[in-house]
Amino acid sequence: MGIMDMIQSLAGQTGAAAGTDQAKVTGGFIEALTQHPEGIQSVLDAFRNNGMAEHVNSWGAGQAATATPEQVQQGLSGTGLIEKTAEKAGVSPQIVQMALVTVLPMVIHHFAPNGQATPTSSMGSMAEKLLSRFA
Repeated sequence: MGIMDMIQSLAGQTGAAAGTDQAKVTGGFIEALTQHPEGIQSVLDAFRNNGMAEHVNSWGAGQAATATPEQVQQGLSGTGLIEKTAEKAGVSPQIVQMALVTVLPMVIHHFAPNGQATPTSSMGSMAEKLLSRFA
């Protein structure tokens, strides 16, 4: 089973079990991220280029810096990830923005500790860990 199949399976199982938009968005975001050029690095760059570097730094360090849905939109502006995640998760872009307030800090902490992207080979295990939090 490839990483995409595993993520889709985990997202489907967790989303169905939990019945939450947050689980659907988590799976959809990780799936969109694996298909996005430069993956997590593009998220880090977008946040930094859009004036949100302090959030990336805090989340990478495991600190719970809060963000609003508007800040998530600002940070991901120009990446298309909100729209791609909404499509994959089957929810509206507004739901994605609200869910990413919780999901993004975990994704950045796990995939980009200390604000540095890690190899994508570990995305499957990280996806499983993240999705299990919403089950």
